[in-house]
Amino acid sequence: MTGPRVAVVGTGANGAGIGADLTRAGHDVTFIEQWPAHVEAMRRDGVRVEMPHETVVTPVRVHHLCEVAELREPFDIVFVLVKAYDTRWASELIKPLVAADGLVVGLQNGMQLGDMAEIIGLERTLGAVIEVTSNMFEPGVVERQSPPEKSWFAIGAMHPSTIGREEEAAAVLRAAGTVEISSDIRSSKWMKLVANAAELVPSAILDLPLGEAVRLPGMREFMVATGQEAVHTCLATGSRLMPIFGMTEADIADPDDYAVMLLDKVLTDYTLPSTRTTVLQDWMKGRRSEVEEINGFVVREQTRIGGEAPYNQRVVDLALRIEAGELTASPENLALLLAD
Repeated sequence: MTGPRVAVVGTGANGAGIGADLTRAGHDVTFIEQWPAHVEAMRRDGVRVEMPHETVVTPVRVHHLCEVAELREPFDIVFVLVKAYDTRWASELIKPLVAADGLVVGLQNGMQLGDMAEIIGLERTLGAVIEVTSNMFEPGVVERQSPPEKSWFAIGAMHPSTIGREEEAAAVLRAAGTVEISSDIRSSKWMKLVANAAELVPSAILDLPLGEAVRLPGMREFMVATGQEAVHTCLATGSRLMPIFGMTEADIADPDDYAVMLLDKVLTDYTLPSTRTTVLQDWMKGRRSEVEEINGFVVREQTRIGGEAPYNQRVVDLALRIEAGELTASPENLALLLAD
C-alpha cells in the first residue's frame, strides 16, 4: 500500500464502519479496539456493515489496545473515536505511535479538543465534527443507518501550525462521507453539541428511538429549548454560529431558529425510525453515557459565566439518576422532563 499509515482508535459502531470504508478505499488502516470479543470477531470474520441498501464485509487488521505497546511503525494519521470521557487515556495510548509530523483527529462528540491537544500537541491535533448514525449490538457487526453518501464530517485546525494540513486528513476520510474544512472548528463542534444536547440524552431518558421520542406531546418543544440554551451558551462563551451538515451562512442568522434547524436536519437527514441514540445504546449495554460531556458541558459553561441552563440541568439530573440505578429509562419519564 502507498499513502499514509492510518490508525482508527476506538472501532465501535462508528469507528468500525468508518475504518472499513477507509480500508476498502485502499488505505493502510490499523484498527485499535478495547472490546476483546469484537477484536476476535473482526480478526476472524472481518467487519460486517449492514446498511439500508447493502451489506458489506471487509477484512481488516485489528489490535486489542493491550497490544499497542507491541507496535513499532508510527502512524501518519490517527482518527480517534472513543467516548468523549475516554479521550485523555486514548490520547496517551496512541501518542508514542504518532509520527513526528503526524496528525491526530478527534472524531467524537463533546468538546475534548483541549484534552487531546494537551497530550498530543497542538501541532499534531486537528478538531473534527462527525454526523454518522450507527448501532452495534453484536461483535463484528455494524448496523449503519447513514451510509457514506449520507455521512458528514468537518475538520479544522486548532493552531497556526496545522492550518493548511486539514486536507491531509480530509482526503483519507472522504472514503467514509462528505468532508468539509472548517475555519473555526471549535465553533463547529459547538454546533454539533447543540444538536446533541437536544436529542441524544433527552430521547434516551424516554427509552425510545429518536424519531418516536420527538413525537410525544411537548417533547419536541423541550428538545428545542435544550438546544437553544446550548446555542446561547456557545455565543456567551466566545464561539459563533457556524453552518454544519451542509447548511449555508444564510441558515444561521438567528440563534433560536438555528437550534430548530439543527434538530430538524438530524431528524430528516440522519435518522431512521429505529435510530437509537448513542446514549440509549450505552444504557442498553450497561455503560455510562456522555451526558456530562454534552448537556453537562452546557451547564458548567453557564455556571462559569454566572448563568444557568435549566433544561440541560434537568437532562443531566435525570440521566445521572438513571445511571445510578435510581430511575429507569422509560416513556413515563416524559412528565419528569416536562415538569415545571
